[in-house]
Amino acid sequence: MSETFGRIETEFRAKRDAGHKLLVPYITGGYPGWQDAIRACAAQGADAVEIGIPFSDPVMDGPVIQQASQAALDRGATPQSVLDEVPRLDVEIPLLVMTYYNLVHHDGHRRFAHRLVEAGVSGCILPDLPLEESEPWTRAADHEGVETVMLAAPTAPDDRLPRVAARARGFLYSVGLLGVTGERDELAATATALAGRLKAITEVPVLVGVGVSNAEQAYEATRVADGVIQGASMMRRLIDQGPDAVGEYVAEVRASIDRS
Repeated sequence: MSETFGRIETEFRAKRDAGHKLLVPYITGGYPGWQDAIRACAAQGADAVEIGIPFSDPVMDGPVIQQASQAALDRGATPQSVLDEVPRLDVEIPLLVMTYYNLVHHDGHRRFAHRLVEAGVSGCILPDLPLEESEPWTRAADHEGVETVMLAAPTAPDDRLPRVAARARGFLYSVGLLGVTGERDELAATATALAGRLKAITEVPVLVGVGVSNAEQAYEATRVADGVIQGASMMRRLIDQGPDAVGEYVAEVRASIDRS
């Protein structure tokens, strides 16, 4: 792999190397108030924001994000309508999208990647696209300048992790536990165990997502990992209280993981 990194990986490596822990909130695109929620995340110290492009069969998403995605779809959200809003967000941090491979396949790899770049999106997460089948997409993404974040599962054997890490761009998504996204009472032991395994084999920034449910769990995860991704706990606040509550929560998590 060449030492020329995209925007996310360049910024994340520099921040990590300076001792900064990384925070990436997830916000469902198309849900009422999503734009202001992203602006609030940026204002309160998020290092990037993952924008969910709603899909009708979200295999990785738990009840809260499924509810938000369905609400967005019911309001007429489409991949293009979400991407059309991105330039108007006017935030200084990198943005990435999370969606499912069917939307990419339907659009065409190069076309979808190009649309992301045109909108100002730096990276893409496709949780249902396994490493072994990812080459057509990752080749197109590399060509267009989109960083493909790869997911590593806690069940992955040791010989698989270096191959996942080698293909990762931006950062490595260390899946905290088996199952769908959602809030849990405590951080799963698998979350820190997998992050430790990944940190031992790669220089790519390692962020834990799935099951990181509050500020204290985020602190716990970042004692091993370089950062955290938080979705369900962000979206529950957006659904229940609105964008300002998302910003307040980001500030709370930021303060927690910044503890030495």
